[in-house]
Amino acid sequence: MSESRSGRTLPSGEARPVYNLDRLLEVAVRVFTERGYDGTSFTHLAEASGLSKSSIFHHIESKEQLLRLGLERALDPLMASTEEEGAVSGPAMDRLTHLIRRNIEIMAERLPYVKLLLGVHGNTETERWALAQRRAYDKVVAGVVEEAIAEGVVREDIDAPTTARLIFGMINSVREWYHPERHTTPDELAAQVCSLVLDGIRRH
Repeated sequence: MSESRSGRTLPSGEARPVYNLDRLLEVAVRVFTERGYDGTSFTHLAEASGLSKSSIFHHIESKEQLLRLGLERALDPLMASTEEEGAVSGPAMDRLTHLIRRNIEIMAERLPYVKLLLGVHGNTETERWALAQRRAYDKVVAGVVEEAIAEGVVREDIDAPTTARLIFGMINSVREWYHPERHTTPDELAAQVCSLVLDGIRRH
């Protein structure tokens, strides 16, 4: 995508910023998260970016396209993590640990996009696609938990799908307060979560 360059200034007198698609997407994701997708108009996006509506359309065809691109930034690495070597080979408990660690790493690396993902409600085709992807991810994790139960390392009295939802419900709640630059590193956070969760479900 070509960059949109304008000699005009913002109402504050500052020069309008130079935008490419990545920068526009960063602004759009922030506005979607703050206002909600349905509550965001192109006027809001124009005000937040300092671009005219026509300049925004140089980069994208629709507001929903921006939503899809933003959600892909969170979902693509998340779904790819389920096919990594650590997620598909070895004992089930090791694979579950890998999935938890990668989930936290992705959250830390792409926090604005993960926040957007966790706020979708299924009101549009793109949101329904995102929710379907999340369900597919949960199903993979639940399958690993079931294998861990079959291997005798996880308690037999727990329900695998419920456990998967609880694990990632805990991780997802971290988005409300976690700032990688101010808090513990992703690796340290992952170690704490794995200790709390896996010790709780492990068969003793």
